[in-house]
Amino acid sequence: MKHIINLHENINDTARNNSDCPRVVLPEEIFFIISIIGVLENLMVLLAVIKNKNLQSPMYFFICSLAISDMMGSLYKILENILIVFRNMGYLKPRGNFETTADDIMDSLFILSLLGSIFSLSVIAADRYFTIFHALQYHSIVTMRRAIVVLTVIWTGCTGGAITMVIFSHHVPTVITFTSLFPLMLVFILCLYVHMFLLARSHARKILTLPRANMKGAITLTILLGVFIFCWAPFVLHVLLMTFCPNNPYCACYMSLFQVNGMLIMCNAVIDPFIYAFRSPELREAFKKMIFCSRS
Repeated sequence: MKHIINLHENINDTARNNSDCPRVVLPEEIFFIISIIGVLENLMVLLAVIKNKNLQSPMYFFICSLAISDMMGSLYKILENILIVFRNMGYLKPRGNFETTADDIMDSLFILSLLGSIFSLSVIAADRYFTIFHALQYHSIVTMRRAIVVLTVIWTGCTGGAITMVIFSHHVPTVITFTSLFPLMLVFILCLYVHMFLLARSHARKILTLPRANMKGAITLTILLGVFIFCWAPFVLHVLLMTFCPNNPYCACYMSLFQVNGMLIMCNAVIDPFIYAFRSPELREAFKKMIFCSRS
């Protein structure tokens, strides 16, 4: 994000020197390559669901929502690199109107990626809950129409939230709101997991009779959630430290890893499609057909 990067560049030099932690700088080519791979992989997920009718179910629509979120995070970095190239070549006026507008659009994509991921994972968790504990009524509860309505509401709200956060990005309440969504999602899913565990204990025999695919979906969600936390939590912590203790040498030491934290976010978009493919035989088969058909 432009606003975060600008704040990062303005961290007090004394705090950075006292921390004895040199700033870690990664080549922009690494970010660009990882982002390209992330866009292509998640685009494959979307195409696989669009082309295969057997994958056109609420569960895979929710997965597509997460894939779109990942793709936006990668697209943000690609556009940023292109903008930097044009600026270095002299085609763009530094800090001109066009660059400022483009930066705001890219920042919106970045925030939209995080918000989309948070709410997509939450709705996937809810879907897994209904799949396991309301298996007989699942198809009447989670219909395609309801899934589309839920996703429409989610993405409309996320888009409005992303634009609002960019406009008011320099205000502390905005930062608090931005960072609080991350733990709120974890609390929601954790509460859902605890409830599922308590229900599982009281319905042990019923759970054993469920199809293995239902339990496998819950495990897949756990893996996706773990990867998401690992990749995004360092950046969220960075934003909090930069807002509340920018001049502290210990905070400055952690913030020297800014680009490493950014690379973890890009890696999330690359890892997720592998998780889908590894955990879902149907999606893995769709990938094989797409790859081999394109080669032939």
